[in-house]
Amino acid sequence: MRAIVYTKPTPVDGPGSFVDLELARPGVGPHDLLVAVEAVSVNPADVKRRAGAEPTGDGLLGFDASGTVVEVGDDVTLFAVGDEVFYAGSSGRPGANAELHAVDERLVGRKPRTLSFAEAAALPLTSLTAWEGLVSKLRLTRDTRGTLLVIGAAGGVGSMVVQLAKTITSATVIGTASRDETRDWLLGLGADHVVDHSRELPPQLAAIAPDGIDWVFSTQRTDENLPMLVEVLKPFGQIVAIDDPQTLDVTPLKRKALSFHWELMFVRSAFQTPDMVEQHRILDTVAELVESGALRSTLSRTLTPFDAASLREAHRIVESGRSIGKVVVSRA
Repeated sequence: MRAIVYTKPTPVDGPGSFVDLELARPGVGPHDLLVAVEAVSVNPADVKRRAGAEPTGDGLLGFDASGTVVEVGDDVTLFAVGDEVFYAGSSGRPGANAELHAVDERLVGRKPRTLSFAEAAALPLTSLTAWEGLVSKLRLTRDTRGTLLVIGAAGGVGSMVVQLAKTITSATVIGTASRDETRDWLLGLGADHVVDHSRELPPQLAAIAPDGIDWVFSTQRTDENLPMLVEVLKPFGQIVAIDDPQTLDVTPLKRKALSFHWELMFVRSAFQTPDMVEQHRILDTVAELVESGALRSTLSRTLTPFDAASLREAHRIVESGRSIGKVVVSRA
């Protein structure tokens, strides 16, 4: 099968960053689907691995994917050949930057009927991260009222956090951004307010929520922002974070009895937790919300063809730190 691999940790334009190769067809386990991949999106996790980790799994990256099921394992019950699907896969198996990809059915959702493959590929990892952070960690519900601050809201995860928070809770959502285009993007996604994270945040937040912030979803610079977050949060407030600070001193949270949560959507697949099928359920719910018009794809740019040059450009865009929403590489 045709595949796009990286051969060593390297800058995006370095030799071997991405190469078009022919690889063997993936084997299919009892709970696996073999998917003919139509589109993949690039996440910061892909960029970090390509830049700093030795290749594993033939050097295949690509967590987010959409495509059509062409083969099923002996114990598969959730899908059949011909089904159109979308998913984020597992960090412990070869990625989806290939013609064919094997993935556990319990991590897969049915593709929203109203979306193209490219639009669908933009959603899985960010939807799962946002849902698990908002629902599993912060315990927000339809009846939840209060104020949620989303740090780095115009990125892939932040864009989905804003949408989901406005769809499945009754919270007031404040997003941070620093450019006119990112501000407009967030308002278009439903954010109630947008504040400029290139300026001091506490005065801006006090003007919107004078009694303080209830919850923070931090997608970036959590270590740098922590003193400010302690300042703006109400007593007993909560933070959920997804970034990778080298160190993080949470002692200052004690003064207000604040709670801190890490969110990583790969944990269920990495540890084969008994509730791994919950990711299938979440993605099916996301598909229903998309089809009802409550959510939209956060696709901002599609690159073709499905080859090493397009994937390299997608990584370059994501690595710039100035991309909005999600960048997808598609066959069509």
